Amino acid sequence: MSQTKPVSHESDDTYATLLNNAGAIRAICSAVEGTLGPKGLDTMLVGGQGEVIITNDGVTILEKMDVTHPAARLLIQVARSQQQQVGDGTTTATVLAGALVAEGVAQVTRGVPVAKVVKGIQEGVAAALQSLAARSRRIEGLKDPLLYRIGYIAGREHGDLAELILEGARKLGVHKLQEESFRYADVVISHSRAVSEVWPGLLIQKKPINAQLDFPPDAASVLVFQDAFEPETIDEEALMTEAGFQKQMQLKEQFRLSLEKLVELQVGLIIADRGVNAEAEQFCTDHGIMVVQRVPRHDIRLVCEYTGARPIRRSGLRKPASELAGYLGFAGRVSYDDRLECVRMAEGKGRTQVTIVVGASTSEVVGERLRIAKDAASAVQAALRGGCLPGGGAAEMAAAYDLDRLRETIQGMEGFGVAAVAQALRKPLAQIVVNAGYNPLEKVEEVKAAQINAGSDALGIDCDTGAVVDMIGRGVVDPAQVKLHALQAAGEVAAAVLRIHTVIKMKQPRSEE
Repeated sequence: MSQTKPVSHESDDTYATLLNNAGAIRAICSAVEGTLGPKGLDTMLVGGQGEVIITNDGVTILEKMDVTHPAARLLIQVARSQQQQVGDGTTTATVLAGALVAEGVAQVTRGVPVAKVVKGIQEGVAAALQSLAARSRRIEGLKDPLLYRIGYIAGREHGDLAELILEGARKLGVHKLQEESFRYADVVISHSRAVSEVWPGLLIQKKPINAQLDFPPDAASVLVFQDAFEPETIDEEALMTEAGFQKQMQLKEQFRLSLEKLVELQVGLIIADRGVNAEAEQFCTDHGIMVVQRVPRHDIRLVCEYTGARPIRRSGLRKPASELAGYLGFAGRVSYDDRLECVRMAEGKGRTQVTIVVGASTSEVVGERLRIAKDAASAVQAALRGGCLPGGGAAEMAAAYDLDRLRETIQGMEGFGVAAVAQALRKPLAQIVVNAGYNPLEKVEEVKAAQINAGSDALGIDCDTGAVVDMIGRGVVDPAQVKLHALQAAGEVAAAVLRIHTVIKMKQPRSEE
């Protein structure tokens, strides 16, 4: 049986760019692949000022690395896309992309035309995506025991964080978690002085500007300013005239009189996205109205959704009190938490919200626990939306076998690209067993044979014993969306990198003198 032999060429210049890019991508992959699986270890990132981050979160490692190589930056885009679209599985996406590039380069250097390899990779990725999607298992609501296991595994076996995430999910409900615009990970916050909890409402991480802070927990009408809470102003040129000065004084007087409406409407909390006038601050303090300024737009939107408030401009204070009442929101409980320096809101009349608070003893540890909790939240939400697959690289192994059979039916040279995808799909399992201390060649073949003999896609390696076990039975499951998006993004970047023939530095724009 004949084999394809390496192409002879006059110099290495033919593959210089390809090999250079592949080397850079290999270096990036080596920084994160050691964190994969239950036996994966952490990475320490050290900043120029001595700051330290200890993590095994793939996207954090890649985002914080000092990377200058353009091809390596493409790989980082894979992790960034995975984080933005799914919120978990960044390490898997990076490892798959690196493996696809490596396998593609191996085929090209054997003499297979790049265009054929790229087309084959695209066909192979499409077939693998179909294979994985067909194998997806449905999650039967928030009481499905697999949902806890998904949070537990994505949460790197932190049982307390998985419980927090599941408790928060139950309070929100399935319909909220399946909303396209809702990101469950966004409700997770952290504080080094906090006790981990699920708060049935919102926490605004701002300190009221009032002179006194002993506001008792109480129901409150909520007024939200999408503006500064201060008198309207006129431009400086107009202010230089007598008429302009009189107009400014008139606006200040109107503002002063409008403050009385706040008492009439029994407003208990005012939130502004900009500054607050000193006179308005004093008035609110005198009448027991809590005022919070410079609240981010994202938090203002959440407050409006939760309390039912409608944001107004400062000019809206001129409206009659009866009309202003239509802009008010309501929360059955508003208080200031001095320990966490945040405003707590509960029992809002708008949409359901929760805030998951993650605590730890130090700022370094709490930062990592926050990343872990966000991964778990993203995984739980993804599983509810798209089901789950056997974890530990088992599902990828089954898809790889499907591609092996597809490869046998392809007569053209695109088959080499399909073979590259099949081999790359075995990389997650191989890396997991390497991190667990086993021989990857031996364990990959064991799983392949066991899956074929049993006709099961759920067989993988127990990282404690090295035995072939049922991943579903052991509760080792991953969200299907995580795997599908990771493979799709990896395939796109691999194809882009393989097609690069020349790298040219762009000229810098001339600065105008």
